[in-house]
Amino acid sequence: MDRSRRRTVLRHLAAPALALAVVAALPLASSPAQPAAAAPPEFQSVSVNYGLPKGTTVKGQFLSYNDFHGAIDPPSGSGAVVNASGTSTPAGGVEYLATYLKKLRAEAKAEGRQTVTVGAGDLVGATPLVSAAFHDEPTIELMNQVGLQVSSVGNHEFDEGVAELIRLQRGGCHPTDGCQDGDGFGGAKFTYLAANTINKKTGLPILPPIDIKIINGVPVGFVGLTLEGTAAIVNPAGIQNVRFADEIETANKWGNVLKLLGVKAQVLLVHEGGSQATATPTPGVSDCTGFTGPIVPIVAGLNPEFGLVVSGHTHRFYSCSLPNKKGTSVVTSAGTNGQLITDTDWSIDRRTGRFAEITAKNVIVENGVPDGNGGWQRDANGVFLKNPATVDAGAKKVADKYRTAVAPIANRVVGRITADITRTATPAGESPLGDVIADAQLARTTGEGAQIALMNPGGIRADFDAEASAGGEANGEITYGEAFTVQPFNNLVVTQTFTGAQLKEALEQQFVGYNGQTTTKILQVSAGFTYTWSASAPLGSKISNLALNGTPIDPAASYKVTTNDFLANGGDGFSALTAGTGRVTAPGFDIDALVAYLGAGDPVAPGPANRISTIA
Repeated sequence: MDRSRRRTVLRHLAAPALALAVVAALPLASSPAQPAAAAPPEFQSVSVNYGLPKGTTVKGQFLSYNDFHGAIDPPSGSGAVVNASGTSTPAGGVEYLATYLKKLRAEAKAEGRQTVTVGAGDLVGATPLVSAAFHDEPTIELMNQVGLQVSSVGNHEFDEGVAELIRLQRGGCHPTDGCQDGDGFGGAKFTYLAANTINKKTGLPILPPIDIKIINGVPVGFVGLTLEGTAAIVNPAGIQNVRFADEIETANKWGNVLKLLGVKAQVLLVHEGGSQATATPTPGVSDCTGFTGPIVPIVAGLNPEFGLVVSGHTHRFYSCSLPNKKGTSVVTSAGTNGQLITDTDWSIDRRTGRFAEITAKNVIVENGVPDGNGGWQRDANGVFLKNPATVDAGAKKVADKYRTAVAPIANRVVGRITADITRTATPAGESPLGDVIADAQLARTTGEGAQIALMNPGGIRADFDAEASAGGEANGEITYGEAFTVQPFNNLVVTQTFTGAQLKEALEQQFVGYNGQTTTKILQVSAGFTYTWSASAPLGSKISNLALNGTPIDPAASYKVTTNDFLANGGDGFSALTAGTGRVTAPGFDIDALVAYLGAGDPVAPGPANRISTIA
């Protein structure tokens, strides 16, 4: 490449929003020896050889994870284990994630490999109260602590809007709540990449699009992006000034810039993914048999320099290979909640600067106490015991600061339930918990004349468990922390007026293919409102028998309908819900509506899940 062209490229990249972090020497963490644990399922590695190197090679390691979602504490309930091929291994928790990262780095160092630790988005957002109560500053601090170096943004990085994401990157106190922990907030020490999140005014990415790491004199380039469909699944109010560009076009554009800079070994960090044919694939899966999802055509369109694609979003784990434009890419995902780390070994040909070989496999972040028989110890209630011997002290110190600060809020009992209330949907798409949340939002807004409430199912993030938990509450009692885990987004609750025809139009938008919907999303409905949908009816004509308290909905009449502001702003593709008039916002957030409903009187029973019916 001629010098003038290289200078032009470098001047373009020198803009503040596009600054590159070029690191010549990578720090390597060490770890004390850890006690032996029960053997987890062994994940088979996938390996791609790109041909015999023409010169000597440089060896390295990528450690990656995705969709951490502020899982500072180990997941509880059914999510507490990694279930691979029928084998359950207790996993997760940031203290254990830190331990395993150090352990894997030390193993790589012993083999002469340097490590880069990377992420694929959704580090924050939809987080437990211990992180969300402090606007996810705890998670960012802990990602700094565990040694994350570069990550793509994901859709949940935009939950509180673009300005808040930039604050998390750059630091500074929250504009409304200040620095709640009293010691300031320095922002992320790692680099968030947002190649396809484009400022509409400037036409430039809001954060750096690429990053380069220099390892023993050889450059490795990273491009980071979120899924193009991010705008449809986050609150539109926070992203009004940006657009999300096509993944393939953006990745190849910035991959070509890396090539112009002489960087030919490239990694795509992308918050989009796929899934195997089964929800619990065997640990040996490495060939992507039966593999589907948006990541497949994305990889197929990539330049061949992208030897590795670190993906996310689907919360599934895999390490396999897929064809790109002219070759093959290794494609990985580490599930969710920090329960897995993808360990990727690689070599680069010094002469060509390209990957010579890539080998990747997933490693379980075990947190249990071995029982001596190849299993894991449990307490009297059958809950897996946590192993203090494998806790990282530095990560625990940061996490404990926030656990202590949030405990009085999280452990406060706010209401009671009669039995477990789950998100498990009927064939019509309605769930008992969806009913309860819709009823809670209707109850919150009856003073505004609300008659119907609608709730998006994607905003319901956990079930209510009636059994007593570690918080100290009795059976049937629900704490604020448990309620927040169910509804963690702090959406506003708004009431608008719609005609019956507009209400039907919104319900027609629930189905794949209508106005660009890519997945069916059945809105949960409040008591008294009923309707039927038909699977075989054409798009736009699937909804029938709409009624309120037994009276048919009049297309010309007006109805006051409550939703969260995510839906009211057109989230999840429900553009019809932006057509309401006379918007009124209730006090507080959606979590406040749920808490008030849980504590209003008698224990709350599971919803009947009989308000929506379906026919063939």
